[in-house]
Amino acid sequence: MTLTVSLLDYGAGNVRSVRNAITSCGYSIIDITSPSQIDQADVIIFPGVGSYESAMTVLQTTGYDNALRAYLAADRPYLGICLGMQTLFESSTEYKDDQSSELPGLGVIPGHVIKFDETKRSVPHIGWNGTIAHQSSPAMKYIKDHNGDEVYFVHSYYAPITDANSKWVLTRTTYEGQEYISSVQKGNVCATQFHPEKSGKTGLNFLKGFLESVEDGTLSNTTPIAVNPTDHTELVKRVVVALDVRSNDNGDLVVTKGDQYDVREKDDDAVTGRGGVRNLGKPVSLAARYYDEGADEIAFLNITSFRQGVIEDMPMLQVLEEASKSIFVPLTVGGGIRSYTDPESGKVYSALEVASRYFRAGADKISIGSDAVYAAEDYYASGGKKTGETSLETISHRYGVQAVVVSIDPKRVYVASPECVDKKHTVVSLDESQAGPNGERYCWYQCTVKGGREAKDICAVSVAKASEALGAGEIMLNCIDMDGQCNGFDHALMTAVSTAVTIPVIASSGAGKESHFSDVFKATKVQAALAAGMFHRKEVEIGNVKKHMEASGIRARIV
Repeated sequence: MTLTVSLLDYGAGNVRSVRNAITSCGYSIIDITSPSQIDQADVIIFPGVGSYESAMTVLQTTGYDNALRAYLAADRPYLGICLGMQTLFESSTEYKDDQSSELPGLGVIPGHVIKFDETKRSVPHIGWNGTIAHQSSPAMKYIKDHNGDEVYFVHSYYAPITDANSKWVLTRTTYEGQEYISSVQKGNVCATQFHPEKSGKTGLNFLKGFLESVEDGTLSNTTPIAVNPTDHTELVKRVVVALDVRSNDNGDLVVTKGDQYDVREKDDDAVTGRGGVRNLGKPVSLAARYYDEGADEIAFLNITSFRQGVIEDMPMLQVLEEASKSIFVPLTVGGGIRSYTDPESGKVYSALEVASRYFRAGADKISIGSDAVYAAEDYYASGGKKTGETSLETISHRYGVQAVVVSIDPKRVYVASPECVDKKHTVVSLDESQAGPNGERYCWYQCTVKGGREAKDICAVSVAKASEALGAGEIMLNCIDMDGQCNGFDHALMTAVSTAVTIPVIASSGAGKESHFSDVFKATKVQAALAAGMFHRKEVEIGNVKKHMEASGIRARIV
């Protein structure tokens, strides 16, 4: 193919996946490194994972903004992704914590980007949702009826449909009652709020259709479609697969799993009764299998990195680099996202620098564990003041809250009555099947750090609320008591946290059969549920989980 894609990488989050998606469609890429290259481009793709302010600041300081305006005004081929679409509008209210201020955009499309109302829905909007076509477009030629299967969204801000911008609307999407623009096209200028590079085969088909129509000159051949205003889309519940990754005794990275965080075999050594690290497969090949089987997201959790250097943890970076070449759903990485001092050089790396390395390697989100607990403790000790210097704040300011997941690892502290507990802790009631060893029907969930090895005097609800305030966009909620037990998720914990925050919650720990996913989605407000061991051991198939969900009236993404 003769078409070369010019990629405008302003330093966003996971651009590697965009590169891999473009090359998988058979096209070569050159990087735009100066404004003069913009006018010379055959087609520009502008990926955006981050904050609106960061994107516009970089465009303005590099001189890309005026060059882009001239390129777009000339109706040259362009595809913006996420922020690459939002920056086309006149302005956005995504400006630090001041929602009353607006930051100017490129001003190509009439309208203003605003935040979802978190009093009516979870924010960010994270997950797989559908699209409703307002135009037919050659870019959609590989998508049936121009209304595709679900595609992947991750954003807190959206562009409303107005009379002034209605002719730009290519598709719209519904998020819990709010209609918004999910893609635009006018002439050769196209952009999506969703991430085609993270939307599986549907997203790759969109990219393929877009690039082929640029190459053959048909991209601008759009036709309006009669729109039924009563049609709506629905966010589906996500099935997430976690891969606990660590080095075995030979130094090889393996996927492992254990009960209550013990990942060694029990009876290999006659003296200690403990054997080698349980090996359930290689990270990249196992993740590829789950992608093919329909996993909605994949999380790599580096479960020993709190004892090891992160910046020099090259094997884990290589796992992400290799996985992102052929896996086109979101990838999360966790473990050791914190400030780090190199033991040899003495150089200090900030949590933001550590996260940036993971993003450049192919991660879409980073998961913060122990550091979030410490930040929460400091947050409450200061009376709820933000310093702007915690890992959550610095990373979310640079890459957006949607890129920051907080993983909470609590354990139950059983009590006879709520009066026995410090008022700062949230106490939940338990049904008879979950009662404590002495019949206790109440508990609070004490957070742990360092892989569950150290307990802190702070509860899961408090950490979740502080994390949201400091910039987390999602909570991964584990439960040490349920981990590896295959008895289902802890509904009491999931309810307590998901009702206390407005950001999405992922249920984790305890799944052992298909119905456990349907049960937690019916009983609580969580938007996703995660499992590991039952998938690794092939006791349950992802497809069967989703079939059970659909049969139970819960929308799932079927591949």
